[in-house]
Amino acid sequence: MAELLSDDQITDALRDLPGWEARAGTLHRAVTAPDFLTGVALVSDVAQAAEQQDHHPDIDIRWTTVTFTLSTHSEGGITTKDVSLARDINRLAESRAGR
Repeated sequence: MAELLSDDQITDALRDLPGWEARAGTLHRAVTAPDFLTGVALVSDVAQAAEQQDHHPDIDIRWTTVTFTLSTHSEGGITTKDVSLARDINRLAESRAGR
């Protein structure tokens, strides 16, 4: 069971999560891919990471923009699980952008 992060802990975590912001109990980031297929490939990469962590984001694909929303629903907000997955998403997004 993950514990909810305080506002200060969320603020601290966001300092190391470029592109992410806190929105109403969630972490939120939109990634712009160079093309649609790269965005879909990023979603596939993130799906693999999410399965490994047994923690799944909400994902929205709009042409070249992929939006990720993270929250630990069972806890009702942001936990370390969300911060960890956000770090992985950033790493995967950088990897896809470099291809």
